[in-house]
Amino acid sequence: MKLYELSPAAGSTKEVKRIGRGHGSGNGKTAGKGHKGQNARSGGGVRPGFEGGQMPMTRRIPKRGFNNLFATKYSVVNVSDLERFVDGTVVDTDLLRASGLVKKVNDGVKILGNGELTKNLTVKAAAFSASAKEKIEKAGGKAEVM
Repeated sequence: MKLYELSPAAGSTKEVKRIGRGHGSGNGKTAGKGHKGQNARSGGGVRPGFEGGQMPMTRRIPKRGFNNLFATKYSVVNVSDLERFVDGTVVDTDLLRASGLVKKVNDGVKILGNGELTKNLTVKAAAFSASAKEKIEKAGGKAEVM
């Protein structure tokens, strides 16, 4: 196959709608804009979000709370999820991502204490809840803060 033989898949491309090119095109005269009015004029139309003078949605809906841009956002993993690993494994963020437990490591991984753990694991994470740390150490493992 050569470069000039390549073509897009059938149905993936559409012909450009050529407006304002005479009656025969089906889009002549008013070019699909109808007769008169704000949207028929050049440069006409309204800005995005404008609702004809009615109070816009963005101003009608109440705004609540505060979003702290500087807050640390952890990806969380429960102790029960660590049960899938073999005894003696060193569990770190790379292994958690590879195993599919964590999709996106934001500011690090935090291990939470939900569930039970019976395996002896060395867990390396950015943060641990008190109950998670206790359960990991009770099972004979180590909780190391990275």
